Amino acid sequence: MKKGDGKVYLVGAGPGDVGLITIKAMEKLKTADVIVYDRLINEELLSFCKKDCELIFVGKESGYHPIEQEKITEILVNKSQSGLNVVRLKGGNPCIFGRGSEEAIELKKCGVKYEIIPGITSGIAAPIYSGIPLTHRGLTTQCIFVTAHECPDKPGTQVEWEKLATLKNTSLVIYMGASRIESITKKLISCGMDPATPAAAIENGTLPIQRTITGRLDEIAAEFKKQEFHAPVIIMISETISLRDKISWNEK
Repeated sequence: MKKGDGKVYLVGAGPGDVGLITIKAMEKLKTADVIVYDRLINEELLSFCKKDCELIFVGKESGYHPIEQEKITEILVNKSQSGLNVVRLKGGNPCIFGRGSEEAIELKKCGVKYEIIPGITSGIAAPIYSGIPLTHRGLTTQCIFVTAHECPDKPGTQVEWEKLATLKNTSLVIYMGASRIESITKKLISCGMDPATPAAAIENGTLPIQRTITGRLDEIAAEFKKQEFHAPVIIMISETISLRDKISWNEK
């Protein structure tokens, strides 16, 4: 391959269970020259890459970014422009709270060829692995994904909690809310949501160590603390949580 012929694949690794990665994503993993991967991917996926594949860890967590986003983009550009095929392996879906769109914009600016391969996002997979459907006839007709961790450079929140609190027939799925579960639940209640609304927290969704707690909206934060739950966690608020006892399959 001559210099400049490389390509970047922005790949969703799925929510954790290795079996949930797509066939197309797996094909790219097996042929990549370089894999640039995040903290929340299942590292078992790296065993499928070529023996001479270069692995570059760029994982970040709340309050700790050893490699800044600009440096990650620089790696993708430099490696691909050196004629290498690069997989940018991101947890879940690269374009759902994963900054995949930001990386795609920068790659296009630099004239780098790229492809986006979506993955199964944890907001869908974790509840289902807990026996909680996102929609159900007669209970919910819509689902909303929300992040509890917004860009710190913004002057204020873009999440309209006041409106979310008044929605009916809706499953509310909250990403990256482990450290804010108490403030989120109190905010929703203060904005008019019924304190008795069913809520759930799912830790390490789809993995063998997955745990789930359920309860009332006004009690879930206390149970979260009591059970010593920690990130990564999906928080869900929905009437469909009442179906968990009838559907639950994975944690049994």
